[in-house]
Amino acid sequence: MAKRPAGAADLRESCLREALAVIERSGVEALSLREVARGLGVSHQAPYKHFASRDHLLAEVVRRIYDGFARHLDDRPRHDDPYGDLGAIGEAYLAYARAHPLQYRLMFATPLPDPAAHPAMMASARHAFAILNEAIDRVHGRPDAASPAGRAVPLDALYVWATVHGLASIMQASAMRTLALPESIHAAVEPHAMGRLHAAMTAALSSKDLP
Repeated sequence: MAKRPAGAADLRESCLREALAVIERSGVEALSLREVARGLGVSHQAPYKHFASRDHLLAEVVRRIYDGFARHLDDRPRHDDPYGDLGAIGEAYLAYARAHPLQYRLMFATPLPDPAAHPAMMASARHAFAILNEAIDRVHGRPDAASPAGRAVPLDALYVWATVHGLASIMQASAMRTLALPESIHAAVEPHAMGRLHAAMTAALSSKDLP
């Protein structure tokens, strides 16, 4: 039988750890407070002392994952060159997805609890996106928000996010293994994609036709 948590704080933390373990074993659909209690060897009512519902438990798990993801992006090597710093964010993003596939899927490929009911979870998610938005802002030279370049900042942030997220998702997908591509191609995918993204961003910003 699992070891019973020693106190209230231990119980809360144990519930969060066990929730992630349940998701890893059986998928997010299997997560419930009763299943968490069973795994911890405590009364099925015990988790309710800290979490009002299964969604509250999941929202706190995801909030912490977003915070860890943001810290990972913040810990990237910093560059004075805005393009170099943006590239470092992309590389950190891909490295996180490789190192933490379960957490990555929970953030970006899992139906999450109602954002309106869990504002702390959404604040953490927005903080992670703000890191990318700030880097794009630097690339644009910190334009006035009402200018064409200023309006392009969130659009470019979404474009970069979509590109890097798509690459991370494809690299995790089993479909990649069905293509029978040589290892040299697999090894070159990320640097090639990041190079193309850099070229696209520099070309767009050298154009007069910003939206």
